Amino acid sequence: RGGYESASKHFNPADVEVDVGGRSFLVTGSNSGIGKATAKEIAKRGGTVHLVCRNKERAQVAQEEIVTETGNQNIFLHIVDISNPKEVWKFAEKFRNEHKLNVLINNAGCMVNNRELTEDGLEKNFATNTLGTYILTTALLPLLEKEADARVITVSSGGMLVQKLNISDLQSENGTFDGTMVYAQNKRQQVVLTEQWAKTHRNIHFSVMHPGWADTPAVRSSMPDFYEKMKNSLRTEAQGADTVVWLAVSAEATKLPSGLFFQDRQPVAVHLPLANTHSPPEDEEKLMEVLEAFSQKFRSSSPG
Repeated sequence: RGGYESASKHFNPADVEVDVGGRSFLVTGSNSGIGKATAKEIAKRGGTVHLVCRNKERAQVAQEEIVTETGNQNIFLHIVDISNPKEVWKFAEKFRNEHKLNVLINNAGCMVNNRELTEDGLEKNFATNTLGTYILTTALLPLLEKEADARVITVSSGGMLVQKLNISDLQSENGTFDGTMVYAQNKRQQVVLTEQWAKTHRNIHFSVMHPGWADTPAVRSSMPDFYEKMKNSLRTEAQGADTVVWLAVSAEATKLPSGLFFQDRQPVAVHLPLANTHSPPEDEEKLMEVLEAFSQKFRSSSPG
């Protein structure tokens, strides 16, 4: 929290004092934590918000809360499990036919501490954090391409700084499984995805960010020891969401180049000095090829 408080002294409040009425935002994982805080801030500014959540009951509660607190009726709910690639495809294809989209916020994520497989035989962290993010984004790019000032923001984590991209073991089949490190690897993959998309889709602004360590249900459940030790100094959910909101609504954000990694409204380095986490360009291209192959495999088996 201290980091946020000192950084925020330099924020320009006017950056986010904007009316985004008529613009459409899709936020994944938006029934709690940073996703819900982000959705609420966008709703306050008049945006149309599509909440994409896995748990219907919790999502309906969040939807009602956002409508009540903001007075914005344009809050729509879609129940999708981002770890299920067929479901993501089906949702995206339907969404493309029915809605417009200006800003996609990839916030849904998970940190599963034991190696678990989804019904499709995918390791669960990879299926949610990397493949789900890849499929949803690529499937919605045609919709974003139609709009002026289209943006894609992915919520990553500073944990990725300890990981070098490893394309040889995307499903964590080798060695001892460490959920925290698998999550950090997925978050590194999201940074690479963002950089690659920024190169190929020039009329969409891509960014990826670290929210700082915030007091969210996800941190409490997946990192209980860390939470107990740090709970008094964690950021609030709104502080964690601040840079996401800034990237989603401010005119300042898009003055900076596409493809950057942000913390506290500032672009920051994606590699620590001497950390040896740089990967060769061919590994980054290979990641895109592998994800595209996975993605198409699940697309062809989905109806439509």
